[in-house]
Amino acid sequence: MKIYDVIVIGGGQSGLSVGYFLRRYKLDYLILDSEEKAGGAWQYTWDSLKLFSPVQFSSLSGWGMPEGENEYPTKNEFIEYLKAYEKRYDFPVQRNVEVHEVLKENDVFKLKTNNGEFYTKTLVSATGTAKNSFIPKYKNDEKYLGKQIHSVTYKNEEAFRDKKVIIIGGGNSGAQILAEVSKVAKTKWVTLEEPFFLPEEIDGRYLFNEATRKFYNQPSKELAGISSEKISLNNIVQVESVREAKQRDVFHAVRPFKEFYEEGVVWENGEKEKIDAVIWCTGFKANLKHLDSLGISNNHKIETEQTRALKEPALWLVGFGSWTGFASATIYGVGKTAKRTAAEISEFLKEA
Repeated sequence: MKIYDVIVIGGGQSGLSVGYFLRRYKLDYLILDSEEKAGGAWQYTWDSLKLFSPVQFSSLSGWGMPEGENEYPTKNEFIEYLKAYEKRYDFPVQRNVEVHEVLKENDVFKLKTNNGEFYTKTLVSATGTAKNSFIPKYKNDEKYLGKQIHSVTYKNEEAFRDKKVIIIGGGNSGAQILAEVSKVAKTKWVTLEEPFFLPEEIDGRYLFNEATRKFYNQPSKELAGISSEKISLNNIVQVESVREAKQRDVFHAVRPFKEFYEEGVVWENGEKEKIDAVIWCTGFKANLKHLDSLGISNNHKIETEQTRALKEPALWLVGFGSWTGFASATIYGVGKTAKRTAAEISEFLKEA
């Protein structure tokens, strides 16, 4: 049986970033991807999605995204960039491979997949979160007869035309989807707390610069008169669609309702309101089910030092969020953690 030096699970932005840095070392590696074609989870985002940084800050390591017509790249432009990036560096990607279970036998990982078994000395999980959407539990939610979707399956506003719609979630996806749906439907925005809109002059490039300073433990800088402590990748960036919706005065967030009933929701004051549809923009949990057999997962997380699993030193996790490196779930931020991961893997294999 063939035993690879490294297998990377996931061929999206995080997996390709790791692959880029693994090329620097003389390692026999393979990237397994469950998709039919390049593009990762970006293939399933909504149609009108735009990145909130210019191309210089929306690119992976080594090769920048080509300039387009717009300052902020579209979803399709980024997918085409990922395809070209993969082709440019000729990564060893095997597609349509879904990893169901990972076992450890005699210091070698055995990956059980829909396309047979694979073996490797070290393993990188770069499976992200898109396949593990999170919807919080609400009382009587099973009784509600209206339409419910998560943002991961939202495509465009047409399915909600002339409907009464609640959008739940105060992040960028909630704001952008609300901006779009509010053009054709009567909408209400539900958030846990009052959303924070960044000033128009702050976009992703400033957020990533701040992330870089934090990564290198450098002093933070005040941006647009706002303390760096108040600036987060979870704040709402005023992309074009959000600015337009602000002009229409649609961003009036209310706190959560108490429960569902058959035709809608019941607010905290007991008032019932009929609702045709609910769009949950409530985020994701790490997609780590394939690693459950290792017995080191706890509440959708694995304890790590940067990207390396503490209880399984031959395993690395890349691109899952701040617990695997600050801004590591972002296009621009993942490169820093991917670079360190590849170096650690090379050192581990030398010492093995």
